[in-house]
Order: sequence, then C-alpha cells, then structure tokens
Amino acid sequence: MDRKTDKLHIYFLPMMAPGHMIPLVDIARQFARHGVKVTVITTPLNASKFSKTIQRDRELGSDISIRTTEFPCKEAGLPEGCENIASTTSTLMYLNFIKGLSLFQKPIEQFLEEDHPDCLIAAPQFSWAVDVAAKLGIPRLFFNGAGFFPLCALHSLMEHKPHLKVESETEEFIIPGLPDTIKMSRQQIPDHLKDETESVITEMVRAIMGAEMTSYGAIVNSFYELEPNYVKHYREAEGRKAWHVGPVSLCDKDNEDKAQRGQDTSLYEQQCLDWLNTKEPKSVIYICFGSMAVFSSAQLLEIAMALEASDQKFIWAVTQTTINDEQNEWMPEGFEEKLKGRGLMIKGWAPQVLILDHEAIGGFVTHCGWNSLLEGITAGVPMVTWPLSAEQFFNEKLPTQILKIGVPVGAQAWSHRTDSTVPIKREQIQIAVTKMMVGQEAEEMRSRAAALGKLAKRAVEKGGSSDNSLISLLEELRKRKSSSN
Repeated sequence: MDRKTDKLHIYFLPMMAPGHMIPLVDIARQFARHGVKVTVITTPLNASKFSKTIQRDRELGSDISIRTTEFPCKEAGLPEGCENIASTTSTLMYLNFIKGLSLFQKPIEQFLEEDHPDCLIAAPQFSWAVDVAAKLGIPRLFFNGAGFFPLCALHSLMEHKPHLKVESETEEFIIPGLPDTIKMSRQQIPDHLKDETESVITEMVRAIMGAEMTSYGAIVNSFYELEPNYVKHYREAEGRKAWHVGPVSLCDKDNEDKAQRGQDTSLYEQQCLDWLNTKEPKSVIYICFGSMAVFSSAQLLEIAMALEASDQKFIWAVTQTTINDEQNEWMPEGFEEKLKGRGLMIKGWAPQVLILDHEAIGGFVTHCGWNSLLEGITAGVPMVTWPLSAEQFFNEKLPTQILKIGVPVGAQAWSHRTDSTVPIKREQIQIAVTKMMVGQEAEEMRSRAAALGKLAKRAVEKGGSSDNSLISLLEELRKRKSSSN
C-alpha cells in the first residue's frame, strides 16, 4: 500500500477557551510527531495564539496545519472579535457564545466533506460532532479537558443525584460508587447540576454527556500512575474506551514554547526567570487562578495582606479582572514597594509552565483547573487549593484527599465570580500557605509531590504509560483505516 494513502489524517476541533485549546493543541502536536497528518480547526483570532508554535513544529518536520473559519459572532448576538469564552464578560454573552457553537457546524462539516479525514477529535461542547463523524463513517473521539477522577465523579453525581437527597446547601453527601469515599456539599457543585429545570446550560450539559456516551472514546490529559483507580473505573465500571496521553504540557521542551503556551508572547518571561534565579530552591510560592476567574477587590486585598503577613517569597499572577476594573485600587498602599525582592506581581498572562518548572518554586496556590493541577503535579510542587467554578471542587479532592499533596484554603461555594461569595479571610489564606511551606507535614507533601513529578515525566517518555497509550490509539485508528479502505 502506498505509504501516502496509508498516512492517518486527523482533525482536531478545540473549544475556544484557553483551558481547552492549549492542551488539545499540545495533543495535536504529539500526534503529528508520531507521523500523523494533523489539521487543527479554529477561528482566525484563536489561531494567532498558537500559530508560531505550529510553524516551529512544521519546520522540524511535523505534518501539522491550521484551517480557519470565521466564528458567527453577529448571528450569535456577540460583538465582533468575541471568538473565545475568555472574551465574554457577562452571563448573556456566555450563553450567546454557547449558542454560536451550533452555528459553527456548517463550515466544519464542509471542511470534513472536502478532506475526509480518518478521525475527528473534538471538544464535547461541539455535541453535533458525533453526527457529523457518523455521516462520514469515521470515529469521533472527545476531549473534555478534565481528568479521569472528575469525569467519574461527575458521571456518578448525574446518575445517582445524591445532592438532591440532602436538606441544606452545606450538608455533606457521599458521591456513590467511586473507589474512594468522596464527600461534597450542594454549594460546591455547579449550579446547573442542582437545578432540575431546563435551561440553556442544562440542555448543553445533557448534549455533552450524550455526545460523550455515543462517541468512539475519550482522550484524557492525564497519566495512569496519577489516578490508576479512576482510569480503571472509567474503562470498566463505565465501560468507556479511553486513552491517557498526558501530561501534555511536557510536549514543550524548550523555554520559548513553554513561555508561548496559549499566548503568542510573554512580556514577563525573562523578568520572572531573572527574579527566580536569585531565590533559594523551593522557597517561592506561585499564585495564579487561571484565565477565567473574576475576583472582587475585597478578595484580592485579603490575598495581598495574607502574603505580606506570611513572610514567604511569592510570584502572584493577577490575571483576573476585578469587578469594577479597579485593578490597582485594591492594592494596599506601598504593597509592591514594601515587598520588593520578596514578591513579584505579574499583571496579565503568566508563563505558568516556565515558572512552575523553576527550582525556586516550592508551592502553588491554584484554582484547581485541571491544566493547572496537572502542571503543578508535573513540576512536583505541593499546592494550596482554592476551587472556584466548573469542575474545580471535584478536582480539589484529588490533591487534598487522594494524593495528599494539597492544603485546602477553605473555599466552600461554587461561583463564577468571588464578588458573589464571602471573601476568604487573610488568616485562612496565611494558615494554608504556611502549612504548605513550613514544617514536617510540608516536607512530606513536598516529597510525595516530587515523586509524582518524576512519574509524570516518565509517563510521556518512550515506553512510558502515556506514550504507550498514544501509540495503541494510533495503531487502532490505523487498523480501522486499512480495514475500511
């Protein structure tokens, strides 16, 4: 058989949100390095965020390209240029964006019919991708962006509904059927799971779950050694095909790629490294709450005061928007000046993987987004966990209860924005940060985290669990292709 026609061609369709796009583009690059022809489909504005990285991969011999199509902003009732969930600033804009995803189907379908790839890997929000793939007779794999543990917890919650059997928002219930005893309260789970009435969000969640169940299988940014019981549970108890191919952040080997992950440039890259180079190993805390969090001025002030009182060195990425755009008004007078040398503030996008990888970093205060969690684990650092929304309260249980490398800050209420919740007090923050950095318990957490970091790196090396999992998936897809030829 002619090798050219034998070459697998796979389409990748990432959700336009930083936490989804960054890992799926990394996975696409891994596929291309294994000799697959890869096409990433997105919009022009989103393409600009990773086009330099893709270009570098092409120069190194990868058969990877980007196809763009306009996002239907106008039809969806969005302002021009609102092509990413991170650009939405209200619930209405968010809902309009979700509606826009269904209008995205036609141009994608056209691309698929022209190119007829061998497989479509799409974010679950594009629930119509299952039907499009079925029409072409090709497998559709879904990429959720979460790990096995939160996927299993969410499935159990949706199936058994234990949260509907408790009498108050704060009463704890056990999520049934999981390998570990995991307790949560109603106030910690997403609003759309508590509300049995129909809404755009519940409708979307139902469509996502349906698409997941009817797709060929799942690709997960995780590694076997991190959550072995949940890899087995997902495959055996839930009967789903799944391949773990992570941590995908490790596909960036050089500093330029690490710094440009998800953003075309980082003004802070050299400044961060120069500053960290002057610090002792494991002596600095990195604080970052991802790209989507909205913090109130009151909450930012509590964090600032806790950091000042903690006596710890820190890098703090204030990437979130405050409610009244008072980006500097919340800051205690002379805060940056007073803490010069001990603290570094980053206002804007932070080169997170680059920072976490630095030997000076000794701990990570995180919102528990799956990417951040995995990047912290890969770097081998313990964490203070501060979940906010999405599936982050599920995720928190992994480092704090199962892996024992995390200290909860005490966040109790699920919310998109901290202005709608009572701020977590500086004393709580300071206690959690000190517990992560100082004393016998901190040492034990650090050594467990370092061991996990080594396992993470080994998983993606030749012969590692994630490398083998990716190869077995590609073999399966090649077999399907040759049998249908």
